[in-house]
Amino acid sequence: MNSLLKRQIRKFLPKELQSNIDLEKFLDAIDRSYTTSEEQFVMLQRATAISSEELFNANEQLKSESKAQRNVISKLESVIDKLQFYELNTDRPKESTDSLKLVDFIDNQTKEIIKINQQKDKLLRNLERQNQELNDYAHMVSHDLKSPLQSIEALTAWVLEDYSGVLDATGTENLQLIRENVEKMDTLVKGILQYSTIGKNEKDFYDVNLDSLVKEILNNREDAANISFIFPEKLPTIKGDRFRLEQLFLHLIENAIKFNDKKEIIVEIGFKEENDFWKFYIKDNGKGIENKYFDKIFVAFQKLANDYKSTGIGLSIVKKIIEVYKGEISLESEPKVGTTFYFSIKK
Repeated sequence: MNSLLKRQIRKFLPKELQSNIDLEKFLDAIDRSYTTSEEQFVMLQRATAISSEELFNANEQLKSESKAQRNVISKLESVIDKLQFYELNTDRPKESTDSLKLVDFIDNQTKEIIKINQQKDKLLRNLERQNQELNDYAHMVSHDLKSPLQSIEALTAWVLEDYSGVLDATGTENLQLIRENVEKMDTLVKGILQYSTIGKNEKDFYDVNLDSLVKEILNNREDAANISFIFPEKLPTIKGDRFRLEQLFLHLIENAIKFNDKKEIIVEIGFKEENDFWKFYIKDNGKGIENKYFDKIFVAFQKLANDYKSTGIGLSIVKKIIEVYKGEISLESEPKVGTTFYFSIKK
């Protein structure tokens, strides 16, 4: 027992009891009681500490869950804001704090968006079917027209040869006009067939040397001496298929020459390399195009010049080929000065 406590107890006891042997039993009982009380107090302290720690942890967990719920609500509200892009008929919950209401709201909007997407997919399937039917029809018509056109061309050639001494100037001129129109129809048929099959089948890409390709195009032309070509020392080798790339450059080069009214025709071809794309341009000093026709010229069968030999499908073929290569085409032009076509091809 604490000595100070014993001293204080003995101090206030009567003298006859201060030396009493039985008093030791009394003091011992007090000591045990004091020790027990102290132990209980320690246990109470420990219990309180444990309870406080558990309460603190629970409170921290509650704070964390509350913060997580606020984040969820914030994200749900952000999703709702994005849903407004669809301009759906919605009744947004007034109380944003109720996450269940927000979830129900988004669930309803999601179902509506799924419904809209299903309708869109149905329309796309119908468009794909109709497009396939049109392509098949164009393919069939193109092949079916070839034979009679070839027959007409052959017959008019025979008539001119066999009856050259009988036909007068008017008859000969009319037959030549028939042949020219047959040639135009044949060019148009080939253009339709080419246009309808550009994106029909995906082709494997491989290295194509544009330098040799373009030079081959120029060498195969029967151009007059007044045409000059300017291009880099060496055009690049890119990934693609030779047939499409040949048609792309061929149509643009022919356009630059065909629609040129200058005494000295100049066609310039250039390029630059970027991270994801090859950028090309073909520039001429021809008639030029007014701004209001910039979009029209890429539409099939649209012609700006009254040229009976022109089919009006060349630039639409060019645009479709560039789209296959995930690129874009644009132009700058000034009437009576010239035109520059810019186009990109994805690497």
